[in-house]
Amino acid sequence: MRVTEVREMDVPLQGGLSNAVVSFVGHKVSLVAVVSDHVRHGVPVIGVAFNSIGRHAQGGILRERMVPRLLASAPEALLDPRDGLLDPARVLACVLRDEKPGGHGDRAAAASAVELACWDLLAKAHDEPAFATIARRHGRAPTTAGVPVYAAGGYYDASDDVAALAAEVRGYIAAGYPAVKIKIGGVSLAQDLRRIEAAVDAAGGGRQVAVDANGRFGRERALAYAAALEPLGLRWLEEAVDPLDFALNAELTARYAGPIATGENLFSRQDVANLLRFGGLRPDRDVLQMDAGLAYGLTEYAAMVTLMEGAGFDRSAAIPHGGHLVNLHIVAGLGLGGCEAYPGVFQPFGGYSDDCLLSDGLIRPADHPGFGLEAKSGLDDVIARLVA
Repeated sequence: MRVTEVREMDVPLQGGLSNAVVSFVGHKVSLVAVVSDHVRHGVPVIGVAFNSIGRHAQGGILRERMVPRLLASAPEALLDPRDGLLDPARVLACVLRDEKPGGHGDRAAAASAVELACWDLLAKAHDEPAFATIARRHGRAPTTAGVPVYAAGGYYDASDDVAALAAEVRGYIAAGYPAVKIKIGGVSLAQDLRRIEAAVDAAGGGRQVAVDANGRFGRERALAYAAALEPLGLRWLEEAVDPLDFALNAELTARYAGPIATGENLFSRQDVANLLRFGGLRPDRDVLQMDAGLAYGLTEYAAMVTLMEGAGFDRSAAIPHGGHLVNLHIVAGLGLGGCEAYPGVFQPFGGYSDDCLLSDGLIRPADHPGFGLEAKSGLDDVIARLVA
């Protein structure tokens, strides 16, 4: 197998959403296609993926650094000697050649798009869904009964309409999602408490609602929110403080008895190791949300899960950020604790294809070869333009 071409394009996110820190108006995502000379059903196999949601597109890094390195590499240096097919780990090492250690920022998301496209290509070469390929490569049996999911929504808009937020939450629960997550930190504590209490009432209890501050709070505000939220018994409090302020995170976990969720904005195994050493996380309740699409891809993400287990966490504590098909397959392939879902936001990437049906709070990936991105409504047309 040889890589013959790598294509990339910037795809705008639809909608005018905001969290407590970021407006997603103008955000774009890097969609990547890795074209091979491996032929199935009379056509070359093409792997497709993207760099998750929540970071800007990485076209410059891809075009100027990573793609030229990949195309200049000796083809045999990228292959797994066991089967002669593309090895995502070798591809990752290639695109990171001559990059200094540390500074795990935008290049991590750029590398992810390429590395994950190689997993899609590999699964298509085997004519199987990506979760099956991922499970086999990691010595596991895939999860076939379905993956636990929760609906992420509750973003801020100009109206700040609590009634509309409650209706949104009721809609997710009625659709079969067992829990929802809403944003906090974009208004005052008093205003947020009205929003949270309305969500809890609409969902049927605090255990059905998680809240996410997107790293907005300093020490005083974080502790004030923690004190106000603890009596509500929420599913978790997510990223209350800066994701790299491990000392403050440890202080928060010492003061807040409920579950804490974090890790979405950690992009390397070194950062995850420091979080586990110094962040005060508790294996009996806390949640780790690292996202392969933001963190150099599945190769690096699997190493993060290994670090978690070494620190006493069960892999069920891993619930990746990013409610899309790529992470659904990763969760099913690695046997993780669940997956975020974007049923109504961040199109065309957010959410799953129509044949990924929700039943009893679980969603099973469909059996399309690869990640099945070509089967997702709205994304299918974009991919068709990229690979035409």
